[in-house]
Amino acid sequence: MNRRTKNINPSEVLKLSELVNLAEGQVVSKTISQNDNVSITLFAFSKGEEISTHESSGDALVTILEGKSEIVIDGENFSVSEGESILMPAGSPHSLHALEDFKMMLTVVF
Repeated sequence: MNRRTKNINPSEVLKLSELVNLAEGQVVSKTISQNDNVSITLFAFSKGEEISTHESSGDALVTILEGKSEIVIDGENFSVSEGESILMPAGSPHSLHALEDFKMMLTVVF
């Protein structure tokens, strides 16, 4: 069988926040799935780290797994915390800044 996912075991209960580790002064990522239709990636941000303003060709859904982030979409600031999600529409400039150590899952649909 050809799996379309990686870095996770099938038929196993997972705690997504435990699959990616924080590293001081870094943004760490782990890809779960990536193809022409969808990309699923886990991220761990050390406090103060960021991803600068950019755009995506797909709709990007951020789900915060732990901690808190400031996310800017089209110039509007949002504070997003553990258990919350926000959609960054395709083509909209956006950035992320770690207000504290945080982990997130990013799902992009193309």
